[in-house]
Amino acid sequence: MFLLVATCVALVYAALEIIFGSKKRKVLSSIGIVLKNIVVIDVLSIGVQRFVLHYQHFLDTSAYGTENYIKFAVVALIVGFIMQLFFAIFDKRLTIEPDVPKKKHLVRAAKIITIIIFFVGVAAYYGSNWGLETFGKVTGDQLLINLTSPTEGTEASVYLDGFEGPAFTSLLLTVIFAIIECTGFKLVYHFRKKDTVVFVDLAKRILCFLLACGVAYYGVSYGVEKYQLDAVFKSYFLKSDIIDSNYADPETTEIVFPEQKRNLIHIYLESMENSFMSKDLGGYMDENLIPNLTELAYTGTVFSNSDNYFGGPQQGLGTQWSIASMVNQMTGLPMKAPGWKNTYGTDGTFLPGAYTLAELLEREGYEQTVMFGASGNFGGLRYLFETHANWTLFDYNYAKANGYIPEDYKVWWGFEDDKLYEFAKEEITRLYETGKPFNFTMENADTHRPNGYITPGKEKPYDQPYANALWNSDRDVIEFINWIKEQPFYENTTIVLIGDHLSMDTRFFEDYNFTEDYFRTQYNCFINAPAELTANLDKSVTTNRIWANWDMFPTIVASLGCQIEGDRLGIGTNLFSGKPTMYEEMGYDYVESELEKKSELFTEKILEVDSQLEAASHKGR
Repeated sequence: MFLLVATCVALVYAALEIIFGSKKRKVLSSIGIVLKNIVVIDVLSIGVQRFVLHYQHFLDTSAYGTENYIKFAVVALIVGFIMQLFFAIFDKRLTIEPDVPKKKHLVRAAKIITIIIFFVGVAAYYGSNWGLETFGKVTGDQLLINLTSPTEGTEASVYLDGFEGPAFTSLLLTVIFAIIECTGFKLVYHFRKKDTVVFVDLAKRILCFLLACGVAYYGVSYGVEKYQLDAVFKSYFLKSDIIDSNYADPETTEIVFPEQKRNLIHIYLESMENSFMSKDLGGYMDENLIPNLTELAYTGTVFSNSDNYFGGPQQGLGTQWSIASMVNQMTGLPMKAPGWKNTYGTDGTFLPGAYTLAELLEREGYEQTVMFGASGNFGGLRYLFETHANWTLFDYNYAKANGYIPEDYKVWWGFEDDKLYEFAKEEITRLYETGKPFNFTMENADTHRPNGYITPGKEKPYDQPYANALWNSDRDVIEFINWIKEQPFYENTTIVLIGDHLSMDTRFFEDYNFTEDYFRTQYNCFINAPAELTANLDKSVTTNRIWANWDMFPTIVASLGCQIEGDRLGIGTNLFSGKPTMYEEMGYDYVESELEKKSELFTEKILEVDSQLEAASHKGR
């Protein structure tokens, strides 16, 4: 049946060629034209059917219906048209000739506008795909904040992927489009000593403009959908009092510390999630990639979102990237899009009105250090810590300035985790020797996308680089924890481990088809929290909890043996208390919908937008 369809199309084209394309209508030449059309159109059409449409059969068509025949007929018509065009140009019946417009300047401007519109479309599409492949599912808030935050210290491969991928692809397609758009030509058909213009440059320019608009509409719409940019609109123009009505100010809430204050070691584990465990443990791997962290968790307290021992928080608004996660756990707040200008790491500010865990601990006499192997300038991390309490900021720049690494040393994001843990041991020892209670916060980085980092000489038991990075990081972390356990301060120290966010290494997960009912969660574990807090915890307190990263703020404070008035700080709830979180009390969907909207308290108190506007006004006078 497909052969019959293609043959019918071929006969139509053959008739048209004999009538309008043949100089001499002789019988033999006409038979030759018919055979040529039948053979070429049938074979090429079936080839497209087989290798593009992936139809399995073309002789036995009993399994195909009307829709299949229509698709094949369209394919045959297109193939026939292209074939006629090719032979017409080859036989010089159709020639391409210059077509110079009369109003050159106006046409040139129109062409430039068309090319720009086309570029916007392809850049939006390929940029959106790259962002999803590189960072996973991100929201408009995250996109907006990251675009306006400092990027110094970003690992080079992130830029390379961006330039070699979407940037170059968009540029390549735009150059090809621009060549077609800017080349003025017309098609002239020559038949029996008569020349007929069948296509002019104006028609081509109109088609290019329509194509550019279509590409731009699709590309931008695709980006808006994938990045939920409607939420950005809500954050500026719709209001909600959900934060205002539920915010417990950490600065004024009564918090009672124990007589002997406990030390805190807070470890953000880059991209560490429970799916890296084996399936029998609730993970998604055939083999457990993090066996040591798994065993460690059994010795502590884990807050799970299911009946399973292992689980974690919901992926709430403003929580799912490194800096956001730190903001959540230090302030008890989501990292919402700025309302006036970016107050996340510019002009030395970072949530200027927030009262953080660090400021609370400083008030209680704690000595504090934060350590990571990247530059603190990335994303404004430096400002987050420097504007909230008196920290020792031990980052890549600090390590160079103080002789820990050579001036020209650069591995991965700065210096690798092997060095990070050695420096951490020295710094924790120094903190302990001050005689004050201490807070040591750190984040590792060897499990960052893409593919992670593996120190030369370390074992590589798996085929995938990222799996090897996870496996080695698991061993490094447990070795560091075991060192802490051997120290004299351990008995009076709470250790908090949590994946900062879900892994963004989409290439690692591309072969894993997560089912709709599988929920990826961050690893979390409290080690050595006070016995009176953890000894008789009911399972209902630690399992089937619906919580977010911002609930970690009061939960960490409670893990230091503190009593918190109302068990709330920021919008977070102390999970140890068993009291319902905002998600549990109001429902996840409702809370997320309301958090997308503008909060006057967040804008005026936390971001201090009014004071910024006033300062800007004075500056302009």
